[in-house]
Amino acid sequence: MTDRNFEMTVNGIQREVEKKMLEVFERLGMHCHDPVAETISLNHDQRNKGRLRATSLSGVEVRIFLERGNPLLVGEYLKTECGKIVQVDGAIEAVAHASCDDWHTFARACYHLGNRHSKIEVGDRWLRIKPDHVLEEMVHLLGLVVTHEEAVFAPESGAYSHGKHVSGHDH
Repeated sequence: MTDRNFEMTVNGIQREVEKKMLEVFERLGMHCHDPVAETISLNHDQRNKGRLRATSLSGVEVRIFLERGNPLLVGEYLKTECGKIVQVDGAIEAVAHASCDDWHTFARACYHLGNRHSKIEVGDRWLRIKPDHVLEEMVHLLGLVVTHEEAVFAPESGAYSHGKHVSGHDH
């Protein structure tokens, strides 16, 4: 093999590797009109990382290099260094689902979980937490029915974060 053929082979392999790997350094938010090139499915823990290696649904490696401390949201759009758009999808994971029929009981459970700084997803008289037998027993004793299921876990991001919190002004 000549030096020229060797160089062409190496360059061809490098281009092939680059096609199968995307690097993300930019967040676009929840709205994007550009076509989505890849979708990555991430669980709650993965969405909380600023540095992450994932594989898209079509098998492309996606490396994420973002500011730490600001979790990715389900449905959020990211832009790769080559200009392609990647959308974040929520992965199905094990969760504890707790529900009740009255708002007072539900509010008490939310208060006690928040008092313990637990990650919690809140719906209409239902909540989801990561499986934890101590927390599950606590909400059961407060009057909620606890079951286990597989679902996307998208907890509230907290009162002082900029995730799900929406207001008409900056704090």
